[in-house]
Amino acid sequence: MAIVVTAKERYLAAFETLEREGALSGPSWLASRRRSAMARFAEAGFPTTRDEDWRYTSLAPLTAMSFGPAGGLALELPAGTRPPVALAGTGGPRLVFVNGRYSSRHSLPSPLPGGGRLSSLAEAMAADGDLLERHLARHAAWEANAFAALSTAFVADGAVLHVAADTAPTAPIELLHLTTTSGVLAQPRVLVVAGPHSRVCVVERYVGLTDEPSLTNAVTEIVVGPGAAVDHYVLQEQGAGAFHVATIHAALDRDSAFSTCGVTFGGRLSRTTLTMRFGGEGGHGTLAGLYVAGGRQHVDNHVIVDHAVPRCSSRQLYKGVLDGSARAVFNGRVVVRPGAQKTDASQTNKHLLLSDGVEVDSKPQLEIFADDVRCTHGAAEGQLAPEALFYLKSRGLGDATARALLTYGFARAVVERIAVAPVQAHVDRALLGRLQTPEGSR
Repeated sequence: MAIVVTAKERYLAAFETLEREGALSGPSWLASRRRSAMARFAEAGFPTTRDEDWRYTSLAPLTAMSFGPAGGLALELPAGTRPPVALAGTGGPRLVFVNGRYSSRHSLPSPLPGGGRLSSLAEAMAADGDLLERHLARHAAWEANAFAALSTAFVADGAVLHVAADTAPTAPIELLHLTTTSGVLAQPRVLVVAGPHSRVCVVERYVGLTDEPSLTNAVTEIVVGPGAAVDHYVLQEQGAGAFHVATIHAALDRDSAFSTCGVTFGGRLSRTTLTMRFGGEGGHGTLAGLYVAGGRQHVDNHVIVDHAVPRCSSRQLYKGVLDGSARAVFNGRVVVRPGAQKTDASQTNKHLLLSDGVEVDSKPQLEIFADDVRCTHGAAEGQLAPEALFYLKSRGLGDATARALLTYGFARAVVERIAVAPVQAHVDRALLGRLQTPEGSR
């Protein structure tokens, strides 16, 4: 009789093998954290649609496949290909990861002011172990997130950025993650620690060089010190067969500022769990997202803003453009805890539906346990206005061009929130590329 091995059992067996062979190196505190995370994953397993947070996103296609590390081919690029060039005009440091592993060959690190450091996780383990012990796997809640637990159990490589107090790198820092191989499992970690009164911009790019199935399980932890400011961008441009699961947690101290904008174009299934928690008064957070999906793509955004202290403000704007038989899920939750008076929070989620076959599940939530607050939320779905289409076509534009122009205008409100000109230009070009349709093809 054939023995059916579940996806959970495959990862448990892989962890036991790596531990037995001594392949999971690192200090004792990391080994303990790995084992605790693996025990939690063994207990919970992968979420199903019976879990409320995954009610509209089935992982059955993902768990039916077998993914694993790329092994000796981890750093090899397909013959005749080069890694995508750096975002034109940024001119800043750049770390490149191929199939989840750091590639010094393709990276362009450079010194940071005031003794700050940008390095791979392995390098940081040797040079800045105390920082990692304080922060690595301390913020992204792997106890309640199966994918964060899986990442923590297998944590082996990634990027560590420590920005020294009262400093500001002059250019954005780019972290480029490439997927090149069918069936590969990449689990990159990113840790950003911004010291008091520092300022930094970080750009994470996930690019697929293959349309074959792959799994990226990315975890990013961002610690924003007192009076510090972090601008964060995530560009997801993976291949058509990719599964992309991201966990992002931002911990804000007093008088700090955090802004993030996630743009999703690629992947078969993309799920982002973003949590922002205010740990000190006077903090401000701005969260934005744009996702453009067609065919049978599935895009899921879960956003949690935790107003745990008084006098903080947050703003959210998420927009989705859906065509074909695509599906989008948005769950935005704002929690105002007891005593968090003078909270000011707003949340907006809008979808533009370009075909009758798309499906949207939008669930904005406010949980307010304080009485002196200002909180608003709203969600809307709609199609292109016939009057606007008629107007543009009456001015000589073809139907496809008119539709693309109106769709671009809808999405542009998010693109304009990208404060780094080269990043905005890159997203603009990618967006226009997705929207361009030859005349008469509709």
